[in-house]
Amino acid sequence: MAARDYGQYGGITRALELVGERWAMLIVRDLLVGPRRYGELAAGLPRIPSNILAARLKELQAAGIIHRMPRSRVIVYELTPYGRELEPVMLALGAWGFKALRDPRDEQIITPDSMTMELRTAFRRQVAAELPATAYAARFGPAELLIRVDGPTLDVTRGDGPVDLAFAAGPGIRRLISGELAPDRAIATGMVEVLRGRGDLLGRFASTFHLAA
Repeated sequence: MAARDYGQYGGITRALELVGERWAMLIVRDLLVGPRRYGELAAGLPRIPSNILAARLKELQAAGIIHRMPRSRVIVYELTPYGRELEPVMLALGAWGFKALRDPRDEQIITPDSMTMELRTAFRRQVAAELPATAYAARFGPAELLIRVDGPTLDVTRGDGPVDLAFAAGPGIRRLISGELAPDRAIATGMVEVLRGRGDLLGRFASTFHLAA
């Protein structure tokens, strides 16, 4: 059980007691992308002290939100079915937080797992269902992702593969997703760099991934 106890009765209070401690929700965020070893979690959250990471993992296990599983001779942490129920909460929280998001500061990083969840949050299934299947390779700072959209299905992974459009974006990705920056303008100003493939497909990407700012 987490150390925090508000002394109040209610679902919201109990939820905050379980996942309201600092770093807990970011651990859950990364595990929503997939199971992770302890070292992978630490690498994805470079500012978390090792003792805090260990404590949060222990608390989340005690709450039945995550569990440890052996996999290929190593131990990984993964969400339980109860923990996975946090996904719509996380996506809603991400969409709400996006409204207050500004360009990243120099000391802020973008990780593959954080960007994967941003894309899941911004994904518009109904729009994508009306568009041809498209594969993108996207570089967001140090985070490189392979994004496959096939109708209402979104698959985001790390690695290489055949794509229709490969592009790199820094702070321009927030402006593109919010609609503040038009795709052709993003390319013309260098906010988004087309690395290979059809540059006009950036418009399809912006239609498929959108969040109100």
